[in-house]
Amino acid sequence: MSRRAKADVALDLELEDLPAEMRWREWMGRVEAVIFASPAPVTREVLARVVGKGCNLDLVIDDIKEELRGRPYELVAVAGGWSFRTRFGHAAAIRAAGVAKEPAADLSRREALALMTVAYFQPVTRGELGQFFGMEVSRDTISALRQAGLIAAGPRSPTPGAPYAYVTTPAFLAHFGFESLRDLPDMEKLEDAGLLGRASADPAGARGAQLENSRLLDDLAGALGVIAEDDDLEEDAA
Repeated sequence: MSRRAKADVALDLELEDLPAEMRWREWMGRVEAVIFASPAPVTREVLARVVGKGCNLDLVIDDIKEELRGRPYELVAVAGGWSFRTRFGHAAAIRAAGVAKEPAADLSRREALALMTVAYFQPVTRGELGQFFGMEVSRDTISALRQAGLIAAGPRSPTPGAPYAYVTTPAFLAHFGFESLRDLPDMEKLEDAGLLGRASADPAGARGAQLENSRLLDDLAGALGVIAEDDDLEEDAA
């Protein structure tokens, strides 16, 4: 029997020999340790492997969150699981120390705008992205977002040629700290908070609408903290 198999056999899930309070503390410790050790959000199914049948994982999570009140990090629900995240109030200190993790991707402006469009209007095809911006979105832009793990091919569109429509991935949710797409910032709320410029009618017509779309998605990217390098969107041709 391998060393790993022996360790699995040795793990007592029910802990019936322990008093109730100590049993609960042990379950809490196991759950916290697994989440801490994992580089990705940990699902309920994974956590269930280290606790007994009598353990209510939701209550364990609540107790861990309560113990972390006032700490510089917290336990958050993200991408269908749980993960530890530092609190926003300490972001400046983390940046100043130079110990922050590298972002998932350094996106160009065109990639950031394409990502925001997919996030808010998915599933969306490359052709539909082009209609939104008023210019063709290159395959290289789509490829860069796919390689970064932020979008993936979704269902085929019913339009001629049945092109793939693109959707965001669990990695997108995890990177931005969302539990689900329902957590995407509401455009109206961001606008009311002064984080978005109000759309205005532009007499230039379609070109004005394209510029307004671009400004809106720029603001959304900034609100989400997307790192985007300056470039010219009009150069993004297939």
